[in-house]
Amino acid sequence: MSTPPSSRERFLARKSFIELSARDRARAVLDAGSFRELLDPFERLKSPWLPLQGVVAQADDGVVIARGTIEGAYQGGSIGEVSGSKIAGALELALRDAERGRQVRPVLVLETGGVRLQEANLGLAAIAEIHSAIVALRHHVPVVAVVSGIVGCFGGMSLAAALCSRLIVTRQARLGMNGPEVIEQEAGLSELDASDRARIWSLMGGEQRYATGFADVLVEDDVGEIAAEVRRAFADRGAPPRTRQLERFSGRLSRIDVEHAPEPLALRALWGGEGAQ
Repeated sequence: MSTPPSSRERFLARKSFIELSARDRARAVLDAGSFRELLDPFERLKSPWLPLQGVVAQADDGVVIARGTIEGAYQGGSIGEVSGSKIAGALELALRDAERGRQVRPVLVLETGGVRLQEANLGLAAIAEIHSAIVALRHHVPVVAVVSGIVGCFGGMSLAAALCSRLIVTRQARLGMNGPEVIEQEAGLSELDASDRARIWSLMGGEQRYATGFADVLVEDDVGEIAAEVRRAFADRGAPPRTRQLERFSGRLSRIDVEHAPEPLALRALWGGEGAQ
């Protein structure tokens, strides 16, 4: 009779998803050998605005789009006109296929601070198109998002993550409308010390977001586990998207005393552990 592997052995056997590049993350979740990149760096689809401001543009504009045998569109990066349009366009292609009865499996891998400041208005317009495409697409098929790395997912793209049918996070992930550096800059150290890593993860880390119901699945930083959860998300539709649970979230807000904001652990207790669905 074989001995079950110890926790140390399981840890050593893991292959980190966070440490992979964007392209390798796509390959890890798609079926083996099925990765095909769309609008790859050789297409030279660059931002026309960054060079005007003395910033060197990247050949892929910071976003990777791929198709594979789970027919997913797989994205990550900062959002300007070109990069946002790549994501919105991929989702709209998936929507067109779904409307024609073709099976699609849309997946977004998000590690982004949100809109690119050098292209703020154009980036925000592209993010709005992404939001619209997600809402339209999820009428046909679940739209799955993965937030895994320590950069996290902030700004308008955190809204995109919230709009998805299923949101998968690791403990290392962060999710919020504003990042800690922005909060410190705008509201001061008394509001949040951006160098206080323990505090930041207790407020907006993956475990806290899962425990309070703002993420659907909490996984270890392991390629196999994340790939399995992506596939499971399409097999099990689960609860309706959060944007269709207005009464639930309105009720949550009504239970908060704004004069005495609860600490992170108290917030879990206040909301009754309902996040672990």
